[in-house]
Amino acid sequence: MKILVPIKRVVDPYVKVRVKADETDVELANLKMAINPFCEIAVEEAVRLKEKGHADEIIAVSIGLKVAQEQLRTAMALGADRGILVEHDDALEPLSVAKVLKAVIDKEQPSLVLFGKQSIDGDNNQTAQMTAALAGMGQATFASSVDVDGDQIKVAREIDGGIQTLSLKLPAVVSADLRLNEPRYASLPNIMKAKRKPLDIVTVADFELQLGSHQKTLKVTAPAERSGGVMVGSVEELVDKLKNEAKVV
Repeated sequence: MKILVPIKRVVDPYVKVRVKADETDVELANLKMAINPFCEIAVEEAVRLKEKGHADEIIAVSIGLKVAQEQLRTAMALGADRGILVEHDDALEPLSVAKVLKAVIDKEQPSLVLFGKQSIDGDNNQTAQMTAALAGMGQATFASSVDVDGDQIKVAREIDGGIQTLSLKLPAVVSADLRLNEPRYASLPNIMKAKRKPLDIVTVADFELQLGSHQKTLKVTAPAERSGGVMVGSVEELVDKLKNEAKVV
């Protein structure tokens, strides 16, 4: 089985971002970048499926700037066998990303496309679902466990009040939730091996796609500063503040 894992280059989650002075976007200059954490979970799950004998090859694919090769090399150090970078200078909307991934799927014919459930920068949570629809594949989102049995895949996902278990026929699209696994660290030998693994570079133009723009960012602002808490001396004082100051009771 061949597994395709789309990964996205995002700001390292441990870095504090600032909004640009003109409020058009967040400031990305000189920031440390990393694999989107949910995509890293997807890579780890693909590696575990290969270690269990369910997969023969893992392909990491990313769409974006040339520097995204760094994140693809990281994915290969974690266990992906090869990488594909679809170079594109501008940010793409989820539907356009899904169209590009559909073109990659048509070429590579994977049995399983394993996404992170969303990226931590856009938080759109749309690309996996759109890709599944365009590719005509069954989909299971927010996976907390994945089991492969022949040409079927069983996915458990958390829903309100319990766990829902879905069975899909391969090929299929699955998106990984936070609880699916804990990604491993790349060892130094694997980091060195990753430098020699194949990495194909293509462009969006190679797929002859018509990509449009369906939304426009009007403004980006920082979240409101949280005010400090207040210590109260008694339940009566707390009730008084909730009633007369916060006016919530």
